[in-house]
Amino acid sequence: MKEQKVTIIGSGNVAEAFAGALHDNSVEVVQVYARNRERGEAVAALAGAQYCSEPQQLKTADIYLICVSDRAIAQVAASLPFAEGSIVAHTAGCGTLDMLPEGVHRAIIYPFQTFSIGRKVDFRELYLFIEAEDKATHRTATEFAKRLTDKVADADAQLRSKIHLVGVLASNFVNNMYATAAEVLEGAGLSFDVVAPLITEVAAKAVASADPAKVQTGPAVRGDKATMERHRELIGDDELLKTIYDKISENIWRVKETSKR
Repeated sequence: MKEQKVTIIGSGNVAEAFAGALHDNSVEVVQVYARNRERGEAVAALAGAQYCSEPQQLKTADIYLICVSDRAIAQVAASLPFAEGSIVAHTAGCGTLDMLPEGVHRAIIYPFQTFSIGRKVDFRELYLFIEAEDKATHRTATEFAKRLTDKVADADAQLRSKIHLVGVLASNFVNNMYATAAEVLEGAGLSFDVVAPLITEVAAKAVASADPAKVQTGPAVRGDKATMERHRELIGDDELLKTIYDKISENIWRVKETSKR
């Protein structure tokens, strides 16, 4: 397989994660293009690459990987002079191929993971979902992805959007509940580390189970209305949290009943 030269466009969480993963897997990153000099230079250093901030400074690469926010993809892609014959790919879960300009080989390489600046992620543990506009581009994008992980799969826009929804449910929403739990703990004079072992065990059980519904615990799955009412009293005047508590409890019961069928 031909060695692929990559340019990363962007300097945020996803750009940083790809920079580290590409460097760790001996994939050559020739440049990191970003408007934010401080962040761009930091991401370039992780990849062992050159930093640039002007479109005319872009060098020839085999793959230009656009790692910017979904709303910025089209504008950024349209503003850059990509090398003829190169692959231009973005990394958005809910994005589409037509966000990218015509005249290049368009692809999507979507990493199904949450990324935060300063936290290293092992790409070997995550899925990369691929979409491309033609077979040759798909083959090259897949070869590139397999340099980072064996978990590479095809996903068109509709499937990728569903996967993205799963990410919101299983990550963003769950983390918001952690933040809410932290507020309750703080109000009781306790620190977040009280709940840390519980979070770790619940996540481990869910991942180990073929069906997380089968390892569900708590008053809602038992139908313990007395305990649930006590919780509602403790929530007090926070009507939003009370509604969230009621709706999630209702969904826990629904999932339990559905799984019996």
